[in-house]
Amino acid sequence: MADLMKFVHDELITKKDFPDFGAGDTITVYYEIKEGEKTRTQFFKGVVIQRRGAGATETFTIRKMSGAVGVERIFPINMPALQKIELNQRGKVRRARIFYFRDLTGKKAKIKERRK
Repeated sequence: MADLMKFVHDELITKKDFPDFGAGDTITVYYEIKEGEKTRTQFFKGVVIQRRGAGATETFTIRKMSGAVGVERIFPINMPALQKIELNQRGKVRRARIFYFRDLTGKKAKIKERRK
């Protein structure tokens, strides 16, 4: 059964070429929004909190500050409305899921840049 599911996911779902990113990285996600007959592109720039799942069901969570309010958004990796993902900065973190980042404010909320 698992082989059949894997075959269907591999054949039917189109793969998009996105950069390799992980928790702590700052990325910009461009996605399409449909409003009636019109479509427009909107972006969401923030820090990746986590990547979860694998294959066709993989998702990633991004957190940004909008004024003094934290906003989180979950994106499926193969959402048809996703147009592109830009990697702005690589972050140096020790964990795969940085939920502690939600509680940090001020200078503590900065993530150091990872050097190549």
